[in-house]
Amino acid sequence: MTAPPDLYIGLMSGTSLDGVDAALITTQPEPALLASLWLPYPEALARRILDLHEPGGDELDRAARLGNELADLYAETVTRLLATQGIDPRRIRAIGCHGQTVRHRPALGYTLQLGNAARLAERTGIRVVADFRSRDIAAGGQGAPLVPAFHAALFRSPDAHRVIMNVGGIANLTDLPPSGTIRGFDCGPGNMLMDAWAQRHWGLAYDRDGAIAGTGTGIEALRERLLAHPFLAAAPPKSAGREEFNLAWLEGLLSGRERPEDVMRTLLEFTVEAMAAAVRAHCPGTAEVYLCGGGAHNGTLRSLLAQRLPAVRIGLTGELGVPADWVEAYAFAWLAHRTLRGEPGNLPEVTGAQGPRVLGAIYPA
Repeated sequence: MTAPPDLYIGLMSGTSLDGVDAALITTQPEPALLASLWLPYPEALARRILDLHEPGGDELDRAARLGNELADLYAETVTRLLATQGIDPRRIRAIGCHGQTVRHRPALGYTLQLGNAARLAERTGIRVVADFRSRDIAAGGQGAPLVPAFHAALFRSPDAHRVIMNVGGIANLTDLPPSGTIRGFDCGPGNMLMDAWAQRHWGLAYDRDGAIAGTGTGIEALRERLLAHPFLAAAPPKSAGREEFNLAWLEGLLSGRERPEDVMRTLLEFTVEAMAAAVRAHCPGTAEVYLCGGGAHNGTLRSLLAQRLPAVRIGLTGELGVPADWVEAYAFAWLAHRTLRGEPGNLPEVTGAQGPRVLGAIYPA
C-alpha cells in the first residue's frame, strides 16, 4: 500500500489472555484504521501468564522472562502486520504497547504490565511508547480505563447520548452524552469468569456465542451472591482485574452440586446485569450502547443486554467505523500519538487523577 504520513501501531493484549491485537493507523488528516492483525498466544505462554497472577516462587525471574517472551511476540506481530501492507518499519512513528497486565493495584499505588519495551524497540527498530497507566496512578488516579478519551474523540455524537461498552476480560464503559462531562469506569467482569469456567469444565477457550450458557438455567441464589460483590456497589472512578474476579472467588460461592452449564448461564446473567446496572445508575438518558471487545460477538450476551435495557439501542462499534475487535489496539496507537505530541491521554473525571497527564514512557528506536 502507499503509506500515508504519521503512521502508528497499537498493540493490546488484555485480561482474556487470548493473544495480541495490532492496529495500524494514521492520524492525518483524521485518525483512521488502515490494517489490523491478531496473533494468538501459545497455550503454554497464556498458562504461565495466568500462573503469575497468583503469588508464587521466583516471581521476579518468571516475570522478567515472560516480559522478554512477550516483547518477541509483539515484535513478530508488528513485523507480520507491516509485511501484509508492504510498509517499511521506518515509516512508523511509534508503537503504542499496552503490555500484559499481571497486577493492577491502584489503591496501593502501582500497576504492572509485562512486555520489555526496550527489547521491542530493539527488535523492530521502531520507537515504543509503553507503561501508559503508571503516570495516572502517580497522580492519584486508577490508571484505568484509559480508552475513554479515545472513545470521545472518535465516537461522541452531538445528537445522541451514547455509551461505548468494551467487553473484554473486564467490562468497562465510556459515557458520552452529547454535551457535558465524559465518564468511564470498569463495570465488573466481562468474559473473564465465563472463559475460566469454559476452560475448567469443557477445555474450551471461551463459550462461543454463549452456546453453553444457552443450554443452562440461571441459578438465582448464585446470581444474587455474585451481584453482592462490593466492587459493583462502589462509586466511580473504579477499575478492576483478576484481583477482584477470579475462579477462587467464584468457587467460594458454589456448593459443588451445581450443573456446570447452569453456572455458565448464571455467569453470563451476572456479567450482563452488572453492565446494565452500571448504565442505569450512572448514564441516565442513554439512547445507544455500542459494544466492542471479544464479548461483543456473543449473541446471547447481546440479547440479554437488550432485555435488561429495553429502551436502549444495542449495536457494535463497527457501525461507527471501527470494528469491535480493534478498538483497544487502535486506542493505544492513538495514545502513543498523544504522548509524542506532549498531549494528555487521561481524563481526570474518568480515572480520578489530580489532572490531565501526558502518559507513557518513550523508548527510542
